[in-house]
Amino acid sequence: MALADLCGAEILSMDSMLVYRGMDLGTAKPSVEERGSIRHHLIDLVEPWQTFSVARYLEAAEQAEAEVRARGARPLYVGGTGLYLKALTSGLLQVPQAPARLRNELEQQWAQGGEQLLRDELQRIDPAAAERLHPSDAKRILRAIEVYRCTGRPLSEWQRQWQRQAALREPAVALIWPREILRERIAERFDAMLDAGLVEEIQRIRARGGFSLTAAKALGYRQILQALDGEIGWEEAREQAITKTRVLIRRQMSWLRSFPDLHCQEVGPEDRIKDLAAALLARFQGWPGPDLEDGSGNRPTTESN
Repeated sequence: MALADLCGAEILSMDSMLVYRGMDLGTAKPSVEERGSIRHHLIDLVEPWQTFSVARYLEAAEQAEAEVRARGARPLYVGGTGLYLKALTSGLLQVPQAPARLRNELEQQWAQGGEQLLRDELQRIDPAAAERLHPSDAKRILRAIEVYRCTGRPLSEWQRQWQRQAALREPAVALIWPREILRERIAERFDAMLDAGLVEEIQRIRARGGFSLTAAKALGYRQILQALDGEIGWEEAREQAITKTRVLIRRQMSWLRSFPDLHCQEVGPEDRIKDLAAALLARFQGWPGPDLEDGSGNRPTTESN
């Protein structure tokens, strides 16, 4: 927000969970006051029980960015969803679509009790996908199978080819906290979410319509849902949420560092926010802004994590 204020920007969320209405506390969604100070976009787009795809995000981002630029402001993308970052800079993964007949056959087989046979097939044809996907994630399991049947190539191979296009070709920065400080911040933040009413937030969403498969996987939400269902205890839910957040951040950092043109900025509690924002702005003086009228179509600034 300090950076947006300095350079006349509006913030475009690059977070896959901020798109869900009502999922506020567990996603650390910007408050009403913060959104009143600096305009935010790509937040509260759908209900938690509705499905939302990367393609829909890109469509919404294109529209929001056009509106921001029309007002003479700069678009500043902020968030940590790596898939959104990759899609914004490299486009969607282009995999041939399977015939509707094949998808219908696979869905029917799954519905008629053939889940294990299909999981075994995925293990044979694409062990990398089988390891990554949850055993109950029917949508993605069937997608991986149909891709192989149609192309003769595992879906994970298509994805690796897409990911090898590593350069962002955009001014982008990742904020890196010292690990020991980050560990404390993660635990303190989750406890603050619980104190603010995260359990009650989840119960309200359940009463209104529940969670889609994607929304239910959100860190914190998934563990609280398991506790509410009696699958795990409350202390275990807390510990799992904190531990899995730490694991996710390590994976995010490893993935982000694969981009050779991403600037990693180390920060700490002694850094003054406004000074840090000014330093980042000075580093990327070439950012497109309201005074850019050359029609170059430059992409927006991106800030991860």
